[in-house]
Amino acid sequence: MSGRAFLAGVFLAGMAAAAQAQGTIVVEGLDPAFDDPNIETFQRPEAEVAPQGVMMRALDKVSGEIVDFTLAPDQTKQMGRIQVTLEECRYPIKNPAGDAFAFVHVQNLGAEAPVFSGWMIASSPGLNGLDHARYDVWPLRCITS
Repeated sequence: MSGRAFLAGVFLAGMAAAAQAQGTIVVEGLDPAFDDPNIETFQRPEAEVAPQGVMMRALDKVSGEIVDFTLAPDQTKQMGRIQVTLEECRYPIKNPAGDAFAFVHVQNLGAEAPVFSGWMIASSPGLNGLDHARYDVWPLRCITS
C-alpha cells in the first residue's frame, strides 16, 4: 500500500468516525454516481483522424533554433540527431481547430529503440512530452484540409 493510499484510508476512517459520533449517515464510496451502473460517468469525446497529418514544432535547446514542420501519416522528418515519425493525428469532431492529439515516434539516429513513442497533446505539451537532453518536440494542430 502506498503512503497516499494509507493516508487516504486513515482520513476516510476518521471522517466516518466523526460523522457517526454526530449521528449522521455515512455513505459508502467517495461518489455515489460510481456505485450506480445506470449512470455513465465517462464519455469518450468523438474524434476524427486527420488524413493530411500534423503541424509540429521542434526546439533545439542547445542552439535555440525553433523549426515548424508538417508530417503526413507514416512520414518521417529528421531534425538534427533525431527522427520524428507520425502515426496519426486526431482532433475533436465538433471543434477541428480546438486541439490535436498526435501519436508520434521519436528516435535518435542510429538507435533501434525509440526515445519516445506515444500520444502528444497540443494543448498540454508537458503532459506526455518528449524527455530528451537536446530536443523538445510537440504538435501544434492537425491538418484537416
